[in-house]
Amino acid sequence: MRRVSLPPSRTPRVELFVREGCHLCEQAEAVVAAVCGQLGEAYALVDVDEDEDRATEARIDVDELPVTFVDGRQHDFWRVDPVRLRTALAG
Repeated sequence: MRRVSLPPSRTPRVELFVREGCHLCEQAEAVVAAVCGQLGEAYALVDVDEDEDRATEARIDVDELPVTFVDGRQHDFWRVDPVRLRTALAG
């Protein structure tokens, strides 16, 4: 799992499940990075091909990638709405 966090000591509130070569995953990562960066929140990327156990544990449907979790609960799939993500992180 590649982790991007601000600050590094905090547990990421956002997990983004992705797959290499997925254009929607790249777009979702850009939105997550921007929103988390603005709010000072940590996030982590989980590559479903590299961490199959974590993907199975989270019950990820690889046909719905990217999948976003906030505070351990599924938040979005396919696309990440920045307003919706910002609201979830503020709540």
